[in-house]
Amino acid sequence: MQIAKVRGTVVSNQKEQSLRGLKLLMVQLIDEEGQLLPKYEVAGDRVGAGMGEWVLISRGSAARQIEGSEKSPIDAMVVGIIDTVSVDNRSLYSKKEDYR
Repeated sequence: MQIAKVRGTVVSNQKEQSLRGLKLLMVQLIDEEGQLLPKYEVAGDRVGAGMGEWVLISRGSAARQIEGSEKSPIDAMVVGIIDTVSVDNRSLYSKKEDYR
């Protein structure tokens, strides 16, 4: 899994049938120091993530293990919305602090 920040949405009116009804998000990957990487990815979202939130994304074949995505041509899927991240007793992110 990878940590990423939701940066925007992707709208596609014409798409593969198995992707219909799936929200698509533009996410920016985050490194182990909590810094944004210059790498973006489109990820499917069925958990309801919003702009600016930190999320967990699953990639590759693991992204297709989610119910309803088994036969979708998807490479990344949001599998969780992050509340907090800490490394070595140091807080990198807190949703509570971010949304004050």
